Amino acid sequence: MTAKNVTPVTVIGLGSMGTALGEAFVRAGHPTTVWNRTAAKAAPLVAMGARHAEAVEDAVAASPLVITCLTTFDDTRLALRRAGASLRGRALVTLNSGPPAGARETAAWAVGHGARFLAGAVKDVPSAVGAPDTLLYYSGDRTVFEEFGPTLSVLGGDTVHLGEEADLAALYEMAVGAMLLPALVGFFQGAAAVQARGLEVATMVRFAGKWLDMIKSLLPIYAKEIDAGDYTDAASSVNLFLAGAAHDEDLSEEANVDTAWLAPLHDLVRRAAEAGHGEHSISALTEVLRKAERRHTYG
Repeated sequence: MTAKNVTPVTVIGLGSMGTALGEAFVRAGHPTTVWNRTAAKAAPLVAMGARHAEAVEDAVAASPLVITCLTTFDDTRLALRRAGASLRGRALVTLNSGPPAGARETAAWAVGHGARFLAGAVKDVPSAVGAPDTLLYYSGDRTVFEEFGPTLSVLGGDTVHLGEEADLAALYEMAVGAMLLPALVGFFQGAAAVQARGLEVATMVRFAGKWLDMIKSLLPIYAKEIDAGDYTDAASSVNLFLAGAAHDEDLSEEANVDTAWLAPLHDLVRRAAEAGHGEHSISALTEVLRKAERRHTYG
């Protein structure tokens, strides 16, 4: 890395992800200032060569690029409330969870304090920060993304700017993140059933991975059907999934596993069949998930 690319960076929020961000910047040679409400959490990064700022306003003033990694947008604004004046002329990049409305509110707050704003999301676990295939996407002020692109790429090699609208990263974060809990609970249900037979959960990991690969291969097909609004070419129909619901009840009785969490999903499939989608692709559930009256709050 050449000297001209060694941008000073500030990282605010030193949980497991924030610490991983700070470590990546330090290892890449960026002068890194860190701040956390609990100051002791900064010690490992200071030992690596980071500078710890006692006050959040000093942390913000230390660098042209300020990265926050707190839990929500509300937490971010709360942490920075004393540093508002220090934000002027700086680039603020938020890497936290929260709804699109929170991103829009934080963008307006940041711009109101004279900062350029970029919202982002790390789509992986802390240990993956800095890897060539780790995905981070951002939205908001494109000039921030273009100016600090080489610096942000230190956090992951797959870096995307979604658009100028500040809430796009939060939208995609929630849209993609909605897949996580159902997939994990499905695995945990399977784990409980396998253990009920006296088998180790590790024996199903390879097969679960193959199953996830298969699901991944179907996503482009389902996306095309949903975008076109045409569900008639059904490789897996709503009725097929409806018939499979009974098997979950059988498993519950045989393995003494609680499958109640599936009830709302089964209800969704039933409603799709009742709405005339029985012979349509399972992707037609998208139509049932849409509320009859949608209020657009964007823009």
